[in-house]
Amino acid sequence: MDRPTDTEAPAETPAAAAEGATAQAATDEPARSAPPSGGSTAAPTAPRPTWARRTRRTALALFLLVLLPLLASQIALRVNYAGDPADGTLTRGRDALWLGHAWVDGRKGDADVAALAERLAGTGVKDLYVHAGPLEHDGTLPASRYPKARWLVDAVHRELPGVRVQAWLGDVLATEGPTGMRLADAGTRAHVVRSTRQVLDAGLEGAHFDLEPLHSGDRHYLDLLDRLHAVTRARNVPLSVAAHQIDPLPGFHSFWGTVAGHPKWWSQAFFGEVARRVDQIAVMSYDTMQPLPSTYGGYVAQQTSLALEVTPPGTDLLMGLPFYHENRFGHWNRAETARAAVRGVRLGLSRTDADREHVGVALYVDFAATDADWAAYRKGWVTGTG
Repeated sequence: MDRPTDTEAPAETPAAAAEGATAQAATDEPARSAPPSGGSTAAPTAPRPTWARRTRRTALALFLLVLLPLLASQIALRVNYAGDPADGTLTRGRDALWLGHAWVDGRKGDADVAALAERLAGTGVKDLYVHAGPLEHDGTLPASRYPKARWLVDAVHRELPGVRVQAWLGDVLATEGPTGMRLADAGTRAHVVRSTRQVLDAGLEGAHFDLEPLHSGDRHYLDLLDRLHAVTRARNVPLSVAAHQIDPLPGFHSFWGTVAGHPKWWSQAFFGEVARRVDQIAVMSYDTMQPLPSTYGGYVAQQTSLALEVTPPGTDLLMGLPFYHENRFGHWNRAETARAAVRGVRLGLSRTDADREHVGVALYVDFAATDADWAAYRKGWVTGTG
C-alpha cells in the first residue's frame, strides 16, 4: 500500500467526449466599384484564421474534451452520495483493523493490548491484520520478522475473546518496475505458500495478502490464491486479501494503464474471480483522487455496489476506511474522510443488497488513526447516530 507505514517497521507495500466546434466563416467578397478609366483595382480577400487562432481553438477543444467528462463524473458521484441509508445497514460484527509491525517485533506490550481492547470494546471488529512481513521478493519470510506473534495472539485472546489475529503479508510486485516479486515464477509462488504455512505454525490465525501493484487479469495471482486457500482451509483459518478498486467505467483500467502506465483498477469480472477464491476481500477504497467528501463518498458507494454484485454471499466483503491523514497526489485528506466513507458504504449497501450478512469495513491503519476517525466509525457504522 502506498500509504503511511509504521516508520520503524520494515518497508511494505487497494465518456462522454465533447468536441469543441471550430468556426470558419466564409464570406462573399465585398462589392467592387467600377475602376477609374484606364486603371484597375484588385479585390480584397477574406481574412483567414492565423496559426495562433487555430492553436487556441484546438487547445479549447482539447480542454473541453477533458473537462466535460470530468465535470459529468463529479456531478454523478455527488448525486450518488445523496439520499439516506436504509435502516439496519450497520456493522454485522465482521469488521477488521490493519495493525502495524510494532505489534509483533517487540515494541508493543501488555499495556498496549489492554488499550487496544478498550478502543475496540463495543465495536464490530472481528479480525486484526498484523503486519508480519514484508515477504522477500522470492516469496520467503525470515522468522525474525515476527518474534512476538505467539505472544500477541495469546494477549488478544485474553483481552479480546473471539477476535482473530491474521498475518498481514505483502510485497511490491515487479509489474511496473524492474524490482519486486514476480508471480509468474513458479518457485516464488511455492515460497509464498511455504511462508504462509510458516506464519500459521507460529500461531497466527489466518493469512491476509496485500500484493501491489497487481494488474487486472493476473492468472498467476489466481493460481497462487487457489494454492493458498487449500492451505488455510486445511487449517480452518481464513484467507483474505487487500483488493484494488473496481473499474468505475468498463475497461477503465486499460485506459488508465495506457495514459498513466499504472492500471490501478481491476475489472469487475476479475474482482469476482478473486472474491470466489478467498474468505475475505478488503477493498482499498481510498487513494481515489476525489477532491470533495461528497464525491469521495459517492465513489465509495459506487465501489460498494460494484463489489457486492460479484462477491459471493459467503465471502466477507470489507470496504476500506481511511484512518490516516496526508495530502499527496491521489489522496486529499480533506476529502477522504472516514465519515464520508462510512456513509458511502451504507448507501451502496442500501441500494444493492441491504440484507447482505457477510459485509463489513476494514480500518487502515491503527498507528495513524485519530479519535475523530474512531468516532466516525462508531457513530456511522456501529450505532448509526452520526
